[in-house]
Amino acid sequence: MGALDDRLDREGSIRFDEFVDLVLYGPDGFYAVGGGAGRSGGDFLTSPEVGPLFGAVVARYLDHTWERLGRPDEFVVVEAGAGRGALALAVLAAGPDCADSLRYVLVERSPALRARQSEHLSLAEPFVVLNGPREADPDAADAPPPAPRGPFVVSLPDLPAEPVTGVVLANELLDNLAFRVLERTSSGWSELRVTRSGSRLVELLVPADESAASHAAAIAPQAPVGARVPLQDRAVEWLRDAFEVLDRGAVLLFDYAARSTAGLAVRPWTEWLRTYVGHGRGGGPLDDPGRQDVTVEVAVDQLAALRRPDVDLSQTEWLRRWGLDELVDAGRQLWEQRAGVGDLAALRARSRVAEAEALTDPAGLGAFRALEWHR
Repeated sequence: MGALDDRLDREGSIRFDEFVDLVLYGPDGFYAVGGGAGRSGGDFLTSPEVGPLFGAVVARYLDHTWERLGRPDEFVVVEAGAGRGALALAVLAAGPDCADSLRYVLVERSPALRARQSEHLSLAEPFVVLNGPREADPDAADAPPPAPRGPFVVSLPDLPAEPVTGVVLANELLDNLAFRVLERTSSGWSELRVTRSGSRLVELLVPADESAASHAAAIAPQAPVGARVPLQDRAVEWLRDAFEVLDRGAVLLFDYAARSTAGLAVRPWTEWLRTYVGHGRGGGPLDDPGRQDVTVEVAVDQLAALRRPDVDLSQTEWLRRWGLDELVDAGRQLWEQRAGVGDLAALRARSRVAEAEALTDPAGLGAFRALEWHR
């Protein structure tokens, strides 16, 4: 990797979070060259990629939030880490009640993935979707002009600059945000850096700075010697930014997560730091830089230090709260009615059963956490 080699040539070693950011999002990183979720040609399968059922349940949640907020004329859904737009496609296909008010903002850092969004979604210009509140003509006595009817979809590389009313949503994003790694040693806390030994990338442990060491000691006070913990400052910063984007509404996150950093400390770090490529587990995190995904379990306690979530459920519990079982039952009934016809609608209805099983698998996606913060 050219960018990684340049950094190591200049600096000798870099922090692990800097390494992760380069190998995932650098100019020749994993996502920059088109790696990501998907059945065909993808590297891993996320909930929206299982099928449209996940998006149909999310659409129900969006309708509920729209109702809770008083049915605003402009209801903005900001999906961060939107990839190629699979979740947006499923939400729109579900025909939510809020569709006329819906402004769906796809936020994707990777230019390669953003380029794919227009393959199946009709994208509007940002000024159509995010043009701020409409004001009445000062010379006119009537109300502000009505908002144009949606739904509209727009693509951005970053979160919107202006506050919105709606939902900031992220599915399996925080596990991909760069994180530092600290190790408990007999003399205190050390930090993991990455350097070279000949042509190989290798670990380098150095004494952690006072701030990082104090943070690690506070969130994993009983960590045994040899234990490693992630410091997920980028994830906390992202959540803070999401709060700032949101005027009224909710932040909703789905990810594989651990309740506490202390719980991660007593597990092998190769369990909570994982790599993926070609729908399978990859090698060590320093192997094949830029050719495999690098992920970390999200430590909920580190997010809660900013603000405790209002809802913390397993993905299975969350999906059932918002109507998964009803949608599956309706699909089963439709299949029974139209099995003899075997048309596309019937086949889609039948697939809901298999999709639900995958989304609620306790050994897989069903064990993910769904976290909500309300405003």
